[in-house]
Amino acid sequence: MTVLPVLDSAGRRRSPATMPGYHAGQSPRNKGMRYPADPPTVEEIVAVMRQVGTDRHGARLCAVIVVLWRGGLRIQEALALTERDLDPHRGSILVRHGKGGRRREVGMDEWGFEQLRPWLIEREQLPVGPLLCVIDGPTRGRPWSAAGVRVEFRSLAARAGVRRRFAPHQLRHAHALELVREGVPLNIIQRQLGHANLGTTSIYLQGIDTEEIIAAVHARRAPMMPASAGLRL
Repeated sequence: MTVLPVLDSAGRRRSPATMPGYHAGQSPRNKGMRYPADPPTVEEIVAVMRQVGTDRHGARLCAVIVVLWRGGLRIQEALALTERDLDPHRGSILVRHGKGGRRREVGMDEWGFEQLRPWLIEREQLPVGPLLCVIDGPTRGRPWSAAGVRVEFRSLAARAGVRRRFAPHQLRHAHALELVREGVPLNIIQRQLGHANLGTTSIYLQGIDTEEIIAAVHARRAPMMPASAGLRL
């Protein structure tokens, strides 16, 4: 029996790789790969944000960077947000379906909400749907894909001259490290990130530089004892 080729809407032969089930049973190429905790610095993130442009595509890119960086969300959590999940007055974001289906509220600072405002204005002109949605074409208003975000991030980082991996999860790592440096207790960081245990949270803190650890411990005050006891050993 002759199998007729499958054609796309333009009448061209479709590649087998585009057909459903083509990759079934195959492991992803990056399966088992682990990337080191190497979050971007504040200067690098701001440099990337300066590359987004001033149109609505730029406003959307700025919005997703802010939600990941200043709210510490996972990329899928960010892409599932709706406008009603934001509460600027309380400074909170509602994550309805976190990892494992867990629901939680997280905090975000006023500066972060200010950076979201241009996109919120643009979002009102698009069909009802997720907060971070497709802007153009027949699927406008539909969910934006994580793969699409990653492609945009790589391009922005290259234009900004950031010579390290710049991915959505790296911004979440940056969020956790900044909270530690600001003195936020570890159990609050755990709740903010939506981790089931502190062991997972501690992995996010591996990006602390060795020199930073040495400087912090070296700067400790001398041991304090009652004057009557003396410090002679």
